[in-house]
Amino acid sequence: MTDILAAPATGSARGAAPALTPSATPVVTPAPSPVPPAVPENPEIPKNPETPESPAASRSTRLGGLARLGRRVRPGRLVRRAPAVVLLAAIWELLPRTGAVDPVFVPPLSEVLRAWYDLLLGGQLLEHFQASLVRSLAGFGLAVVLAVPLGLAIGWYRPVADFLNPILEIFRNTSAVALLPVFILILGLGEPSKIVFVFYACSWPILLNTVSGVRTVEPLLVKSARSLGLGPLSLFRKVILPAAVPTIFTGIRLAGASSILVLLFAEMVGAKAGLGYLVQDAQFSFRIPDMYAGIITISALGLLFNLLLLGVERRFSTWRTT
Repeated sequence: MTDILAAPATGSARGAAPALTPSATPVVTPAPSPVPPAVPENPEIPKNPETPESPAASRSTRLGGLARLGRRVRPGRLVRRAPAVVLLAAIWELLPRTGAVDPVFVPPLSEVLRAWYDLLLGGQLLEHFQASLVRSLAGFGLAVVLAVPLGLAIGWYRPVADFLNPILEIFRNTSAVALLPVFILILGLGEPSKIVFVFYACSWPILLNTVSGVRTVEPLLVKSARSLGLGPLSLFRKVILPAAVPTIFTGIRLAGASSILVLLFAEMVGAKAGLGYLVQDAQFSFRIPDMYAGIITISALGLLFNLLLLGVERRFSTWRTT
């Protein structure tokens, strides 16, 4: 028995499995682990939930926002535009001093700025500025609230346009200045007549530009949206209104300028406060520097109003590419 176990394997038995010795241990291959069943995703739980923002990340976000704001300001553009303003100020200062124009009727800019500063310290300029600003904003805001929805309805719904067009054609050709006596007779010399006067003058640029913006939307956009199955309400909200925003804001900016110009006329006719009253009262009293100070304040108010409307337009037109 011992000889058989110790005998070497012959050639005929080379393919057979080798015999196990007492010291050999069998090699066991581990079985593959079972794959867990796929868990269905819950749409309510995000795959990568956001972690709370750290203070450092929040600070970097704020710094990035300030950097973007700085890029929007574009100091280079301001530098390019400053020479024209400086040149105008230099001409205004030099012409009266050299005798090219009568300094009694066109005083130097330095005297006008001194008069403006005196009016500011005395509180008169702030009082007149506040009165004009409240009237202008009231009439302008009322025009935006009423004229924009009416323009959207006229531009989008043909029955509304057919019904209102005859009346609109009559009043759009009637000057606001021609109707000021009517407003004064009906509403008196108080604040309501001036606010309604500004509202009437501001409504037409907003209304006409809104109607034009809705009607001049690219027809291909409308056909594409309808081919995608958008209903009338979704089509108006997602296609027509965004496409008409630039034209609407053009009318709003025109109305912003009109709100100041027509208000000055109303304040010159019947008012006891306001920038228009300040200019007229200074003219009648022959306080020429004060008159020019009021005119400069009016120009600054119009410029600030336009810049404010430009900022609002950029806010509502962020989808547009520049």
